[in-house]
Amino acid sequence: MIPKMKTDRRDFLKLGGLSLVGAAAPRIMPALAQPQPSETSKADYTIEIAPGLVDLGADQIVSTTLYNGQFPGPLLRFKEGQPVTIDIRNKTDHPDFLHWHGQKIPSDVDGAEEEGSRVVPANGMIRETFTPSPSGFRFYHTHVRAGLDLHRGQYSGLVGPVYIEPKENPGAYDQEIFLVLKEFGPTLSRGGDMDMDFLAGQEMKSLKEKGETAMNASLKRGNPKGFEVGYRFFTINGRMLGFGEPIRVKRGQRILFHILNGSAGEIRSLAMAGHRFRVIALDGNPVPHPAEVPVLWIGTAERISAVVEMNHPGVFVLGDLSDDDRGHGMGIVVEYAGAHGKPVWQKPRPANWDYTIFGSARASAEPDHVFDMVFAKDNAADGGFNRWTINGTAYPDMMEMVEPMLRLTQGSRYRLRMRNESDDIHPIHLHRHSFELTRVAGKTTSGVLKDVVMLGGYQEAEVDFVADNPGPTLFHCHQQLHMDFGFMALFDYEKPA
Repeated sequence: MIPKMKTDRRDFLKLGGLSLVGAAAPRIMPALAQPQPSETSKADYTIEIAPGLVDLGADQIVSTTLYNGQFPGPLLRFKEGQPVTIDIRNKTDHPDFLHWHGQKIPSDVDGAEEEGSRVVPANGMIRETFTPSPSGFRFYHTHVRAGLDLHRGQYSGLVGPVYIEPKENPGAYDQEIFLVLKEFGPTLSRGGDMDMDFLAGQEMKSLKEKGETAMNASLKRGNPKGFEVGYRFFTINGRMLGFGEPIRVKRGQRILFHILNGSAGEIRSLAMAGHRFRVIALDGNPVPHPAEVPVLWIGTAERISAVVEMNHPGVFVLGDLSDDDRGHGMGIVVEYAGAHGKPVWQKPRPANWDYTIFGSARASAEPDHVFDMVFAKDNAADGGFNRWTINGTAYPDMMEMVEPMLRLTQGSRYRLRMRNESDDIHPIHLHRHSFELTRVAGKTTSGVLKDVVMLGGYQEAEVDFVADNPGPTLFHCHQQLHMDFGFMALFDYEKPA
């Protein structure tokens, strides 16, 4: 039996150089006992976790942790329904978890400590075998809590794309290009306001009143705003704007962009003068109604697949709408064959991001169960960091065994009715399942399947999922700082006897 340990978070953080995941060893020891791969057998893929350097450009080189010595990690192309065997080697002094984000796989290989997945031991290795599913654009990343250590978790370079080839691919494009958006050089600062004007839908007065009342009470008690994380460098595929090779295209081509926001917590936008994006898939899942938009907005861990018709020759910047972020690197040059000159940037007209335009206006199927969830912020309540709660409860530190918040029944359809009592946008993620958007900021919709959805400040949303992949299932905000300080819950269910 694994002993239950409980430590106050503040006492825990006083342990200094002890890593958060390393200190959790008593909970994960059984995973370390797994047999090692045979020397004579060969895996389909090998992923190595090790320290390395990323040359961002402009004489800026950052030291971080990487997959296979590169950023992003290597593109893994799996085939739908064909099992794969992967060796994961850890050449660091910290245990780690590799999460297969967006895949419908068993909890023991999903790569989350809270689900009982196998740990990749420090200076050790594990072998995993699973059947990739579903098809489409997925990714892999570390899944450890970073806490105060801005070198761990997704503050590091441990992010890589996955594409699961469908059994039938029409291939209606001329080039397929993968872009991973990522910031480096994280620093702590006191909280500021997040721009949310881009999200469609209105704030709910009742949610705003509760959130602002709680914040004002905290400030009145003399508390400063809680810590947030900012960044020095911004990159696409590990290179700052103006460095590295441009995307080279020809007039008349259809370019299929697969775009991943690999940030630890930033929301990103992308636009390019004279061009529009025809969104065909969200989080790897084809949308019912592909639609053209002038700007892509991508929450943390979201993926967008979009086709761009190359019909406006020239040299352009494909970049973030934020002048400051783009000026610090968040962009890439797109160059038509035969075109020359300085890359052109032109800010598009304001346009709201609305998930529902890609879905149907009709209502989805009625759920078997509805579960209400309220997300709230306790300003600067955890050593100066915001504490995040779901229905009044913050997920405990890693020293505690956790009872599931929601026990599911195999085969039932569940609706999560989510209300945000904070002024932050939360990229909400459910492991090992896809969910259907059923209501977003007051608009009914159906047919859009995702595994991450941005929930705006003081807004509400409803998503449905079917309990068809038994085992412990993690639900959390994909903003690393929010996840680390309470914004998680565990669901659980088993196969019927």
